[in-house]
Amino acid sequence: MWLSEKDDDMTDPTERILFGTGSPNVRKVGLLLEELGLDYAMKHVAVFSGEQFEPDFLAMNPIGKVPVLTDPGADEPLFESNAILIYLAETYGPDFLPAAGAARRDVMRWLMVQTALVGPMLGQYNHYHLVVKHGSEPYSAARYRNQSETVYRHLDDRLASRDWIAGDGYSIADIAIWPWTLYLERHEFAPEDFPNLARWRAQIAERPAAKRMTHRVETEYDPRNNLTRRSSSPESLDRLFNRKPDGPEADFSLIVSV
Repeated sequence: MWLSEKDDDMTDPTERILFGTGSPNVRKVGLLLEELGLDYAMKHVAVFSGEQFEPDFLAMNPIGKVPVLTDPGADEPLFESNAILIYLAETYGPDFLPAAGAARRDVMRWLMVQTALVGPMLGQYNHYHLVVKHGSEPYSAARYRNQSETVYRHLDDRLASRDWIAGDGYSIADIAIWPWTLYLERHEFAPEDFPNLARWRAQIAERPAAKRMTHRVETEYDPRNNLTRRSSSPESLDRLFNRKPDGPEADFSLIVSV
């Protein structure tokens, strides 16, 4: 059972619960929940210990990934972070997703940019820069660093002549992309080289909802996540990163040592 005994009473599907870790895809859902002023509980899923592969979790998301959101307005658990953002905006916050027209198309386009480009490229660079031992995969690390720089440059160019990513104002496109751009410094890029992106990041970071979400992640998710990460076994890391027994060796010591 991946739910601890003291949290068994939090499995009621009529409650609003955000199952996750401190990852960008979880943060974006938390940010929108805070913007909407909705009450919700946070439930940590120990992905470094394999809790996302337990039957109880797979019953909510057969893909075995976070986030998952249970909501009183939904008939079933919600998964895939941008699908959750669309659901929340359409159900509770129309100001964050225009109902129709060019503005909606623009928001949806940039939401797909996050899905297809921002998350995959920055996420892969995280793997080779923050997970795998430095120098062990030089081509892959260099490739995804270059891809990440391109992503940051696209976003900086987009924001050169506008306050927000898409549409006529702050939207779920901004909410989806913002947590990913917090990796900029950890990816060893300088904010001053991306001034428009840096301005946009800062203005979202100053929003009360962003401050509340960040505090909750840092106090409710991060301590548990760090504990399980540092104590994760080679077997659980292989499963998390989908390394097969007959595949090449990988050195994941970096992720358990920081």
